[in-house]
Amino acid sequence: MSAKTLLQQLQQGNKKVLARCITIVENELEGSQEILTSLTFSKNTPVIGITGPPGAGKSTLINAVIKKLSDQGKSIGIIAIDPTSPFNFGSLLGDRLRMAEHFTNENVFIRSLATRGSLGGLSAAIIEIVDVMRAFGFDYIIVETVGVGQSEVEIAGLADTTVLVLVPESGDDVQALKSGVMEIADIFVVNKSDREGANTFMKNIIQLVHSKPAGDWHIPVIKASAIKNEGTAELIEAIEKHQLIGVNTKRPYLMAEKAYRLIQNYRMKDVSKKNLQQQIEIELKKTDFNLYRFVDNLIGKA
Repeated sequence: MSAKTLLQQLQQGNKKVLARCITIVENELEGSQEILTSLTFSKNTPVIGITGPPGAGKSTLINAVIKKLSDQGKSIGIIAIDPTSPFNFGSLLGDRLRMAEHFTNENVFIRSLATRGSLGGLSAAIIEIVDVMRAFGFDYIIVETVGVGQSEVEIAGLADTTVLVLVPESGDDVQALKSGVMEIADIFVVNKSDREGANTFMKNIIQLVHSKPAGDWHIPVIKASAIKNEGTAELIEAIEKHQLIGVNTKRPYLMAEKAYRLIQNYRMKDVSKKNLQQQIEIELKKTDFNLYRFVDNLIGKA
């Protein structure tokens, strides 16, 4: 099947074709570049990044969010990033098991990706795969990271809204969070809030949030218990409110980095990252911006 036919069926809502396109792009199979350069986006699908330390209950929280959105008739694409074994490069793909209740839900599409040794904790092809899913036309795309290394910072560039999930046991690490991960969160969720010390931890996070410079967005701190389905409605409301304030300011930087790496693959190592970012900031203002056409044009001029 040609890339053109695949894309036509993708935009018609064929989930089997969506899965096939993701496999082609992830593994850089024949037709991958043609698929990417031909992508078009019929709607502005928000990408929600959900990150946090292992054991914070991210998957359980996502389960609750999926159920609520699906009950509202929304379509949701889920990308769950699983850590790759350093011994055999295999992935546990455990999030598929944790989200098993949604397998037969017509409104939900779940895809697990292995990090394959990517240093930051995100799959190397995550940007391309998110774009393929955006072309499918979901109402929401949710990306769950493994919550290690630089993945929290990377997800801030990829996602329109970044949700940081913490638990009361993280209390001793607040100062460490303040210097790194704290900077990238658009929404904080204190999960497992029925545990001891939750209220004190909430107050500490709120204090840290209030110490940040004021901007267009006042970062909410949401108290939740995913198992009891508490705080889910508040989280979805906060996500929807955040979508109203505009685009992700970190996106031009992320796209500049990605475009630079793609061009390097074509042995164009003399390209300036700084100039690339400036060009992308201009191009992003156009409604039909396509990263892969942008790169192809630069290669053609070289």
